[in-house]
Amino acid sequence: MDLFPIFLKIAARPCIVIGAGNLAEAKIESLKTAHAKVTVIAPTACPRVLEMAAAGEIDWQQREYAEGDLAGQFLVVAATDNPAVNRAVFQEATENNILCNAVDDPPFCDFYFPSVVRRGDLQIAISTAGASPALAQRLRKEINAQLPLDAGDWLTDLGNLRREVTQMEPLNEERRWLLHQLAQREVCGYESCPSRLLAREHALKNPLPEKKS
Repeated sequence: MDLFPIFLKIAARPCIVIGAGNLAEAKIESLKTAHAKVTVIAPTACPRVLEMAAAGEIDWQQREYAEGDLAGQFLVVAATDNPAVNRAVFQEATENNILCNAVDDPPFCDFYFPSVVRRGDLQIAISTAGASPALAQRLRKEINAQLPLDAGDWLTDLGNLRREVTQMEPLNEERRWLLHQLAQREVCGYESCPSRLLAREHALKNPLPEKKS
C-alpha cells in the first residue's frame, strides 16, 4: 500500500468523532492538540471526554450517530465499539469526499493515526499502514528514549537562526550549505552563540545585493 506522508494543518477546521469511549479518547486528544474544532457524537462518554466537554474544549452531542451528521466536516473518526456503525460512517464519508479513519479497521480508513514522538515543534511520526500498531508503538518508545529532551528547544533556536540567515544571505547554494552546517551544530539563543557567529561571519563575506531604487 502506497501512503502519502503528510503533516496536515487542521486548526479551526471542523472535525467529528463518532464515539467517546476508550477507542475515541486518544483520537479526540490528537485532534484537540492540533487545534481542530472537534465535535463528538456518542450516547455515553469516558471520564476524560466528559472533562473536555465540560471545559468547552469539544462539542459533545449525547446521542447515537445518524446519517447526515458528517455534513460540513473536514475529517471524521469512527471510533465506536460497533463495526457496523463505523462502516456506515465510513460509507457516508466516502460519498461526501470526507477523509475518514475507522479505528482498528484498516480497510475502512483513508488515513491512519501514526505513533508520534514529540519535542516541541519537532514531530517524528511512525506508520505501519495499519499492519502492526504494536510495532509502531515499540519504535516510538525506542526513538523517544534516544531523542534528547531538549530537542524541541534546540529546534526553536535553530528556527530563529534560520530566519536570521535567510534575511542576511542571498538564495544560493552557499546559503543551502550553511543551513545544513548549522543543523549539525549546537545552537543557542545567545548573541555570542558559536553558530550565530558563524552565520554572521558567512554573511559578511556574502552580502545580499543592494536593491535598486
